[in-house]
Amino acid sequence: MIHVFVIHEDAHIGNARTYSFWDVLVRYLRWRGFNVFWVQNFTDVGHLTDDADSGEDKIIETAKAKEIQPMVLVETQIRRFYEDMDALNIQRADIYPRATAEIPDMIEFVKVLLEKGFAYEVNKSIYFDVTKFPSYGELSPSSYSEESAGARIAVNPEKRDPRDFALWIRAPPQHLMKWPSPWGLGYPGWHLECSVMSQKYLGATLDIHGGGIDHLYLHHPNEIAQSEARTGKTFVNYWLHAAFLTVDGERMGKSKGNFILVRDLLQEYDPMLIRLFLVNSHYRKSVDFNRDALVQTQGLLDRIRTTIAAIDQASGGTKTELSISISQVEKDFITAMDDDLNTVGAIQAIMQFIRKINTSLDNKKSLLEEARETIITLVGILGISLEDQGQQGMVSFSTIVDLIVQLRDQLREAKQYELSDQIRTELLKVGIQLEDKPEGTIWKMKT
Repeated sequence: MIHVFVIHEDAHIGNARTYSFWDVLVRYLRWRGFNVFWVQNFTDVGHLTDDADSGEDKIIETAKAKEIQPMVLVETQIRRFYEDMDALNIQRADIYPRATAEIPDMIEFVKVLLEKGFAYEVNKSIYFDVTKFPSYGELSPSSYSEESAGARIAVNPEKRDPRDFALWIRAPPQHLMKWPSPWGLGYPGWHLECSVMSQKYLGATLDIHGGGIDHLYLHHPNEIAQSEARTGKTFVNYWLHAAFLTVDGERMGKSKGNFILVRDLLQEYDPMLIRLFLVNSHYRKSVDFNRDALVQTQGLLDRIRTTIAAIDQASGGTKTELSISISQVEKDFITAMDDDLNTVGAIQAIMQFIRKINTSLDNKKSLLEEARETIITLVGILGISLEDQGQQGMVSFSTIVDLIVQLRDQLREAKQYELSDQIRTELLKVGIQLEDKPEGTIWKMKT
């Protein structure tokens, strides 16, 4: 499978939502026994500011604004991208090809399309002729309107058809990123490089290609056309398009001032809270980001962590009814995930299982431990790590409760019984029950 990241700025939470879903997909497929080779390519050249194959390269534009060389920007942003994704427990892909490293293969790709009559040259730029590919645009649920077509012709009159797209773009003398080719100095079109890198590392036909919903209308139809024109084979078996994450009902954008960076959000919130929020919706459904949603998600995360702590504290008993629940939750989880990666249903299955555990802490300790491992495995497939988040200064739930109990013991020794009783009462309100024994106070989750 493959997806792409344009590496000219820091990742925002909309990016993180999409990458979280693809990470879940990879984790799930591997858990089910599939051999997954995961490619994510970095677009470090060729993505222009205008879809009509005009405007400035986004890498160059940002590099100029920062007053640094383009490749310095790229190296910096790739490091920052890894930092952000690592913090959210998004696994790294098997390989990260960069567009600038694959230029010779791109040139050869264009040569083939020219030889087969699918492309034409105008003023040292090469365009794909969509009229030679009858099924062009079938992936997209809607076609271009006459109005938008006219606008695209006005922008670039070199094209025979307004839908034609650039494979290779001639570079003006002042352009910073350019390479020699049979057609002169230039650089690849964004659509071309994605096809070249994906087919180089995954073959002529990909099993899965993921991307944002915005790629459904232009980028991916262009990839299909050029790839299948070159090979004569189906380019992708399954397309996955993730919907946008909005802020107050609007798509995030710098011009709107609602651009929320991953690294900024990580300064305020537990990374596992952010990760759970990102996957607790269907990937094809647009979701609005707001602080209230994070508060609601915190409740889910707390219940998961509290149950793990309760199992750790439980001494167990003789009952065995959890055995059936352990088997059932895995079946329910698989049923949900097999339904178009229904992470919402998967989370619901886990939460139902957790409710069962909290009323079954008198089961055999071996069954409680099995239930514990089942929770850790299933939430792990969703990218939620229940380990201490040391890098964020987080400590485990049980550690915090232990400290509160120790403080209460000190208050009792100081004969401050009213305050110690108040702590007991407040803990009970959140489901934590204290038992004062001769050897000391122990705590457990209320059943």
